[in-house]
Amino acid sequence: MKIVRILLVLAVVAYAGWLAWPFLTPFLEGAPLDVAMERARGMIEAGAGISGAALWVGAVLLYLIAALMLGAGNPRAAVAYFLGFIADAVLRLAIDRGRESPAEASIAADSYAGGELSQRSAEAVAPVGLPVDPTWLILGALLVIGLIIVAVSRRRGRRRSPGKLAG
Repeated sequence: MKIVRILLVLAVVAYAGWLAWPFLTPFLEGAPLDVAMERARGMIEAGAGISGAALWVGAVLLYLIAALMLGAGNPRAAVAYFLGFIADAVLRLAIDRGRESPAEASIAADSYAGGELSQRSAEAVAPVGLPVDPTWLILGALLVIGLIIVAVSRRRGRRRSPGKLAG
């Protein structure tokens, strides 16, 4: 079970990094903090709003908190993960509902970082050629990971009471 927990921690950290990638790239390129702040301001002004930015940052932080809690063996990791999942799902569904056609989606994806999330999700699944919307596939995969986190992080009861030998 410990290996499964480690793999889950790595998967959740990797996904949180993927979500935060548009804001992390300026730092990796050596740009100052102003560039990341300008990108965040552009996202807010382009229509995602402060609520969209808050959902995005909240989802990333909650996923990271869940990964840390899961790594420490805390059974409340599932609560943090599902709070991040809810924020992520609301953000993804709001982005999906906001676009009307693939041409408009690509224009919107260029204009703000929330669209970049939707576009990167579509590009990740597009080569497979599945007839299902990639948003629902990703949310389904995240839900399955959450259910595995619940199973791994459950407290196990003692098989014997304290002071009694197994016999």
